[in-house]
Formats: sequence, structure tokens, C-alpha cells
Amino acid sequence: MALGPDDLVLCAGTLAKASIPERIEAAVAGGYRGLSLFPSDVRRARSEGLDDAGLRGRLADNGLEIAELDPLMSWIPGVAAGEGPFATNEDECYEIAESVGGRGINCVVFAPAAVPQGLLVESFAALCDRAAERGLLVHLEFMPWTQVATVLDALAIVEAADRPNGGIMFDTWHHFRGPVSNATLAADVPIPRILAVQLDDAPAEAETNLVEETLNRRRVPGEGDIDLPEILRILRDGGSPAPLGVEVFCEDLFSLPPSDVAVRCADGVRQALARR
Repeated sequence: MALGPDDLVLCAGTLAKASIPERIEAAVAGGYRGLSLFPSDVRRARSEGLDDAGLRGRLADNGLEIAELDPLMSWIPGVAAGEGPFATNEDECYEIAESVGGRGINCVVFAPAAVPQGLLVESFAALCDRAAERGLLVHLEFMPWTQVATVLDALAIVEAADRPNGGIMFDTWHHFRGPVSNATLAADVPIPRILAVQLDDAPAEAETNLVEETLNRRRVPGEGDIDLPEILRILRDGGSPAPLGVEVFCEDLFSLPPSDVAVRCADGVRQALARR
């Protein structure tokens, strides 16, 4: 059964230090239907003796699917694959999607210098075409400190590329920390173009270092100042097909039992859904 807008996805960033088996257990405890993965998670599982067949079996036994592989940085000519746990390349994403599973690939723009808009469009279209050959979606994530800073920036690239499997990753933290209002989101963005969602919360006042904040001090849905019920209403009324991912990078949560974190985050989303 394919993941849809009524399904919760436990994103890798919420339990960034947990193993895949621990995340599976946490996802079941929280009533999630999917997981997102960093490719490094699969490398770790393999190194710890869990082969791909075993991983597929555990997912199937617990009614879970892989939503997206996240993040892909090296889809633009001349842009490297990144470092640390986020490092990956396109071929690795395809290999994992084929062997373990995956609904889509999440791509981001982390370039050492500004990339011409035409090259971004051309590169995104080409990535979508390659992914389509493997039955995968591609969604472009905007981040307020990057060249693709807002949902409108991402939309311009996605619409110019005009690929049926190409769309936007909508992260509520990134949206909240940017200049685009919820009213503009509802009025100016074709909501079906939002193919993936990452829900999280934040205090009204931003820290000076947005990268440091987003990687360490996001808040559980419902424990900050983002109007999540309004955003969820816009997504639902507008016809976004995206499952509801929960991505709460928070150093205070990383030391807690994974299942406790997953349940707390899922409860926050469900309360927001009830108020939308």
C-alpha cells in the first residue's frame, strides 16, 4: 500500500543517532506507516550485520515503507556529495531504493557558489528523468540560508523543469524561518506540487545561526509557535499527496528512548490535525 496524506512518516533526523531496528520499533510504537532514511543509516545497518533482505523483512513485518532517501546534494554538475552522515550520491540512492525500498529522493542545493537558474532547472529535470526510470519521485527542499530559500524559489525550479515526478519538499521549520506567509502559500503555490512534508516546530524568535538551530534545536510539533493546524489545512484542502513526515532535529531528544520520542512527536501531529 503506497504512502499517502493520511500516513505519518518518522524521519531520520528525529532519531538521527538510533539504528534502523530501533527506529522501526519506535515507528510501530507511534503508529507511523513509514520511515525516511539517510543512506548512511543503511551503511550502518549493513556494517552491523543486518543485510538488505533482513531489513526488508523487518519493514514488511511491521507494515512500514521507506518514504524518502535524504538528502541528495550531488545532482548538480560540479557540486560534491557532502560530508558526514548526510554524504551520499545518486547511484547509492538508486541502489538503496531498489534493494530496500523508497518512494522518492529528497534533493537540496548546497553549492559553494551561486548556481545559474538555468542549470538548476536543467539539472533538476535530468534528475527527475533518471529517477522516473526507477519509479521514484524527486522533491526539492528549500532552506532559508541557501540559494533555494523559500517554497516560491523551489516552485520556480520545479515548474520550469515540468516533470510529473518532480515536486517540492515542504519543511515547516524552513518555511517559518523564511519570508513567505501561509496566505501566500495557499494562494500562490499549486499544493499538489508538494510531494513530501517534514513537520516540526520552532519558537517565534530565530537564533542568529539558523543552521545550528535547525540541526539541534527544533521543537516537537505543537511545542512551538508555528501554526501547524493552518499549514495542515492548506495541504489537505489543496490536495497535496504527501505523507506527513516528522523531522525534529533536537539535541535534547537524541538521548531519550527512541519510542518515547516517536510517540511524543506523533501525538503532537495528531493534535494539530484535530485542530486544522
